[in-house]
Amino acid sequence: MSCCSSMASLLSTPPTAPLQHKVNRVGVIIPINIPHKSNQTSVRNGRLHGLRLVTKAKMAVEGDVLEKESVSSNDKDYGVVSVHHVGILCENLERSLEFYQNILGLDINEARPDDKLPYRGAWLWVGSEMIHLMELTNPDPLTGRPEHGGRDRHTCIAIRDVSKLKAILDKAGIPYTLSRSGRPAIFTRDPDANALEFTQVE
Repeated sequence: MSCCSSMASLLSTPPTAPLQHKVNRVGVIIPINIPHKSNQTSVRNGRLHGLRLVTKAKMAVEGDVLEKESVSSNDKDYGVVSVHHVGILCENLERSLEFYQNILGLDINEARPDDKLPYRGAWLWVGSEMIHLMELTNPDPLTGRPEHGGRDRHTCIAIRDVSKLKAILDKAGIPYTLSRSGRPAIFTRDPDANALEFTQVE
């Protein structure tokens, strides 16, 4: 072997060694260099460009979710408790009270004033919430309403026994329809064609 060939063999490295060495170095460098802007150009020019974009996109999405959750939990939480009352318009207060009190059996809330407003009215207990009857002109037409109250604007009241209410309405000669889905619920209308739903709960 000549001197030149011996020197070349000493200076050269087997072809597999640098490849393995470079792969190992890339494996170590990946988690360190991707977040830094200083390596952005080399990463974009290399095979890791897609990985960096995915990482940035994931961070952006997570940041957006955190921001929306913060807005939802802080700015939009104004302390909703329950429905306080439903306002129902009537043409004649006494006629409506005959229906709501004597047929449906709702009690008047005597603590609510009925002389502080520029129109006649009454407050009726519905569990812990109320119906406010207001003797005012109804802007809605009284004719041409859907036969089934579930297809109209309606107030829904939870009750324990739909069959018992059905018997009460039958005795009073008040028309009604049953739930089209088969669940225990009944729909009727008050004397001013306001739709009411009564749904059975446990």
